[in-house]
Amino acid sequence: MHFLTVPGYTGSGSDHWQTHLESTYEGFSRVIQDDWASVDRDRWVARLDETVRALDGEVFLVGHSCGSVTVAQWAATRFDRRVVGGLLVAPADVEAPDTLPAIKPQAPLPATALPMASHLVVSDNDPFLSLERGRALAKTWGSTVDVVPGGGHLATRDGYGPWDHVARLIERYSGTTLETTEGRVRFAR
Repeated sequence: MHFLTVPGYTGSGSDHWQTHLESTYEGFSRVIQDDWASVDRDRWVARLDETVRALDGEVFLVGHSCGSVTVAQWAATRFDRRVVGGLLVAPADVEAPDTLPAIKPQAPLPATALPMASHLVVSDNDPFLSLERGRALAKTWGSTVDVVPGGGHLATRDGYGPWDHVARLIERYSGTTLETTEGRVRFAR
């Protein structure tokens, strides 16, 4: 199985949990957007689609923030049956009236169940997604959900660099045991 990380707005830096997954475990690569600072729904979904279709075999998606939104939008419009599921961490509420202007172009969020198994991880104090909205998205998308107390946006600045719990969630929801690497990071385009 291939594990594909899907970063959000500004990408995932060197100490982000997605980067740690890529450098710690076999079979991980990353979707690379042309411009991490310019969120564009159509271009980001198209790039995810290109990346998925270039891979062989089964794929499991691991999104964060606007990357989670990209995964949901892709699943709702361009789904490939080789994708066995997705872990959507801290999806940004790009429809919220007070959301960052830079991520508003990613709206709207899917309003139907996703055609794949998905699991949301949300926090009870995320500045970009209220807990109530996170639970509502999980219900709409047909996703299971975990709540991390006091996790903020589950990003590097919130203390989420190496994060063993996310690896265990990936194993649980992908049905695969992750194998460690020797510190290599591979990025897909």
